[in-house]
Amino acid sequence: MLNEMKTSLINHRVFKLEINFPALQKFMNRALAILLATMIGVGARAQQNTGFKQGSIISPQVSEGNSVTFRLKAPLAGSVTIKGDWEADGGKGSMTKDANGVWSFTTRNLPSDMYLYTFTVDSVQVLDPVNPFVCRDVGNLFSVLITNNGKGDYYSVKDVPHGSVARSWYRSSALKTSRRLTVYTPPGYEESKTRYPVLYLLHGSGGDEEAWTTLGAVPRIMDNLIAEGKAEPMIVVMPNGNPSKQAAPGETHENLAYRPVMSNTLPGYKEGSYEMSFREIVDFVDTRYRTKAEKSKRAVAGLSMGGFHSLFISANHPGLFDYVGLFSPGINFKTVNMTNAAYNNLEEKLALQMKKGVALYWMAIGKTDALYEPMQEYKKRLDNLHFPYKYIESTRGHIWSNWRSYLLEFSPLLFKK
Repeated sequence: MLNEMKTSLINHRVFKLEINFPALQKFMNRALAILLATMIGVGARAQQNTGFKQGSIISPQVSEGNSVTFRLKAPLAGSVTIKGDWEADGGKGSMTKDANGVWSFTTRNLPSDMYLYTFTVDSVQVLDPVNPFVCRDVGNLFSVLITNNGKGDYYSVKDVPHGSVARSWYRSSALKTSRRLTVYTPPGYEESKTRYPVLYLLHGSGGDEEAWTTLGAVPRIMDNLIAEGKAEPMIVVMPNGNPSKQAAPGETHENLAYRPVMSNTLPGYKEGSYEMSFREIVDFVDTRYRTKAEKSKRAVAGLSMGGFHSLFISANHPGLFDYVGLFSPGINFKTVNMTNAAYNNLEEKLALQMKKGVALYWMAIGKTDALYEPMQEYKKRLDNLHFPYKYIESTRGHIWSNWRSYLLEFSPLLFKK
């Protein structure tokens, strides 16, 4: 580029004059050098973010024992607090300021996990400015950290073979639009001719087709479980479960006009069209990807709203899935129109599903989850039908920490027949 700039300038009419005086020649060469240096400097300053400096502040800093220290330089702030989704002290902490205007707070030792957090500076919620790792949950952004020596290791990138993540669009005749889904393919998929089983993994209210890959750490979980031989290599399909939206915010034809909201504020919420049209997604995946297109090689699972969807998708399509997972499912039927075609005659549908056979019907919920009692009522319904299931109770409530953990437990049980 520098040679092109120099050649262009030299070829200009000014420099085509015959210069016979050595002093003038020397002057012109010096002027040319200054001009070139100036142009290079302007070009460098035009590049974005060249002024970014990390500085000496480290935040978050995870100790060997998994206590975490957070730091924020805000010398003019009157108060700074931190809020995270760890259990100790309700995830809250008041930060203290040193003589250099750096606020800090250290947690107790935390269980190995992936955590989200933000600072509040004089009543304004902010991200950690020296931590570049960020996740979106519904419409809020959070800084991210991982603690080690346990579950957090499965949420971290390791030196193992990696799968791929792609965004695909399929045409929904039932919903009369193109819709987006995310697909994880296991390590070696592109190089092989192997066919794979499929897990359809569904998000909760406020989520979309990106939630499980970011908040749920699916690519890392699957890479690590497959590498250890704990899970069968599989395709994981993560569709958008909001029937009135094509895709995640910013990826629809509305562009930036569609901001993230909870799904219960959107048209089509729990009115059955998504559940009844789900076969379109299965057919698309079987056509586009190398799948084992049979019931024994398909699973459907989801968290919260996605657990509700998984229940009724599998009940309305009893010949499609041999494995069903309900993670803290949103099955408070008192808030649903149970006369809807997708939801009515549930006992009869479950009886038919049981007759056709289910290799695994797996349910899990936290003991402090607001949906705990509806889950107990649903268990009684299954018991009355003598419907076999596996039930897990964990600590805590309606939280991503549980849902990632449930995926770690559920996915190694799949496709073992």
